[in-house]
Amino acid sequence: MQATAFTYDPETRSGSVLLDDGTPVEFGAEAFDAGGLRLLRPGQRVRIETEGRGEALRITLVTLQTL
Repeated sequence: MQATAFTYDPETRSGSVLLDDGTPVEFGAEAFDAGGLRLLRPGQRVRIETEGRGEALRITLVTLQTL
Protein backbone atom coordinates (compact mmCIF):
# COMPACT_ATOMS: atom_id res chain seq x y z
CA MET A 1 0.00 0.00 0.00
CA GLN A 2 1.22 3.53 -0.69
CA ALA A 3 0.86 6.62 1.46
CA THR A 4 2.38 10.06 1.99
CA ALA A 5 4.55 10.84 5.01
CA PHE A 6 2.71 13.39 7.15
CA THR A 7 4.68 13.71 10.39
CA TYR A 8 7.94 12.26 11.69
CA ASP A 9 9.79 12.70 14.99
CA PRO A 10 13.46 11.66 14.68
CA GLU A 11 13.84 11.35 18.44
CA THR A 12 11.10 8.74 18.82
CA ARG A 13 11.36 7.44 15.21
CA SER A 14 7.56 7.55 15.01
CA GLY A 15 5.08 9.58 13.04
CA SER A 16 2.10 9.32 10.75
CA VAL A 17 1.18 8.92 7.11
CA LEU A 18 -1.82 9.95 5.07
CA LEU A 19 -3.45 7.19 3.07
CA ASP A 20 -4.53 8.10 -0.45
CA ASP A 21 -8.08 8.71 0.80
CA GLY A 22 -6.72 11.27 3.32
CA THR A 23 -6.98 9.03 6.38
CA PRO A 24 -4.13 9.64 8.85
CA VAL A 25 -2.51 6.52 10.34
CA GLU A 26 0.23 6.61 12.98
CA PHE A 27 3.30 4.37 13.03
CA GLY A 28 5.73 3.53 15.80
CA ALA A 29 9.49 3.09 15.89
CA GLU A 30 9.14 -0.64 15.19
CA ALA A 31 7.56 0.02 11.77
CA PHE A 32 10.10 2.72 10.95
CA ASP A 33 13.06 0.52 11.98
CA ALA A 34 11.69 -2.46 9.99
CA GLY A 35 12.01 -0.40 6.79
CA GLY A 36 15.68 0.42 7.35
CA LEU A 37 15.16 4.15 6.93
CA ARG A 38 17.32 6.78 8.61
CA LEU A 39 15.11 9.82 7.97
CA LEU A 40 11.64 10.62 6.70
CA ARG A 41 10.44 13.97 5.42
CA PRO A 42 6.80 15.07 5.29
CA GLY A 43 5.48 14.81 1.75
CA GLN A 44 7.61 11.81 0.74
CA ARG A 45 5.77 8.92 -0.87
CA VAL A 46 6.20 5.76 1.15
CA ARG A 47 5.23 2.13 0.92
CA ILE A 48 3.60 0.71 4.01
CA GLU A 49 2.57 -2.72 5.17
CA THR A 50 -0.33 -2.99 7.57
CA GLU A 51 -2.33 -5.44 9.61
CA GLY A 52 -5.83 -5.16 10.95
CA ARG A 53 -8.70 -3.06 9.64
CA GLY A 54 -10.63 0.05 10.55
CA GLU A 55 -9.79 1.36 14.02
CA ALA A 56 -7.42 -1.59 14.54
CA LEU A 57 -5.31 -0.76 11.44
CA ARG A 58 -1.63 -0.83 12.38
CA ILE A 59 1.42 -0.05 10.24
CA THR A 60 4.12 -2.73 10.50
CA LEU A 61 6.60 -1.39 7.90
CA VAL A 62 7.45 2.01 6.42
CA THR A 63 9.88 2.29 3.52
CA LEU A 64 10.42 4.67 0.61
CA GLN A 65 8.33 4.15 -2.49
CA THR A 66 10.51 3.23 -5.46
CA LEU A 67 9.53 2.81 -9.08
